[in-house]
Amino acid sequence: MKLIKTALSVLCLIGLFYACSSSDDDFGSGPEVDKCLGLGENQFRLSIQETFTALPGKVSIFFKVNDMDGNPVPGLTASNFNIFEKGRNDNCYKPISPSESNGRISPNSQVFNTNTLLVLDLSNSVLSTSLEELKTASVSFIDEVMPATPDEQFRMAIYWFDGEDALHELNPLTSSSEELKASIDSITADISDDPSTDLYGAVIKATDSATAILKENEDNDILAASSVVVFTDGTDQAARYKESDAINKVNNANENISFFSIGLGSEIDENVLKAIGKTAYAVAENKEELEATFRQISQNVAGQAHSYYLFEYCSPKRDGSGVNQLVIQAVKGEEQGAIESEFDATGFTSGCE
Repeated sequence: MKLIKTALSVLCLIGLFYACSSSDDDFGSGPEVDKCLGLGENQFRLSIQETFTALPGKVSIFFKVNDMDGNPVPGLTASNFNIFEKGRNDNCYKPISPSESNGRISPNSQVFNTNTLLVLDLSNSVLSTSLEELKTASVSFIDEVMPATPDEQFRMAIYWFDGEDALHELNPLTSSSEELKASIDSITADISDDPSTDLYGAVIKATDSATAILKENEDNDILAASSVVVFTDGTDQAARYKESDAINKVNNANENISFFSIGLGSEIDENVLKAIGKTAYAVAENKEELEATFRQISQNVAGQAHSYYLFEYCSPKRDGSGVNQLVIQAVKGEEQGAIESEFDATGFTSGCE
């Protein structure tokens, strides 16, 4: 796979790229962990995206950690992970000592980027009553999600919609938070020519855009995830698209896309808002609560981006052992979760650091 060849040329300057395997279903839960380990019930859901190896004996696992409600679990360190291996002579998995295997969490910027699409309702009701509050909240959102120093691993685009059959681009994908905030500042009360609200159309088009971003990254041999964040202060008024079509679009989207929604005011249909924001949603009762509500969602979006981990360790398996099974377990306090994968140790020797 060209992706891993490209990524490992950066990651493994001291090692020779050797082999790669990946899940058929990105972020799938994978096979059930062998009960012989006795790890107990999962409170975390680990989702492996890639497992790959590099000579002389390094195994790298790129994965995501969520709780069972789908909330991200960011901030884990190498000490939060345990590795177990099972070779052809083993009846059950054996623990691999973190100190002896040099287990570590490595920067994932060489193999992964995350993209946020902020989609703003700029229909007449917003422009005439809460535009300044929305702009302030949007700037706060950018500050929370984007690094202060531009980092190509984190990118954001801003779109807006009204009653037209269009998702208008306010700012294309960029790693510059200053560029994004300048585009928010440029919004004026006369930006829209159609006072209606094409909410369902915006959701459908934003999902298509997020899907296209993932495809573009895949074509360029980059692992990626996207978040769609939709703000609205009301219900769909244009009636151009069906509610069911928008909800189905969200539910059937690529698993690498997270969906968030933010509502403002009493006209919100909370059931629709929840369905659009299937990852998380929030409602501001009035415009004075808007910034705090945006911040609530932004923390979740930022958490999603930081819940991806690249764990690397030196395997004790050696050339001739063939394909070996491994289990990676995440432990935080009393909670844990584990997932099973495998790696090919052909060519493995000592000398991994």
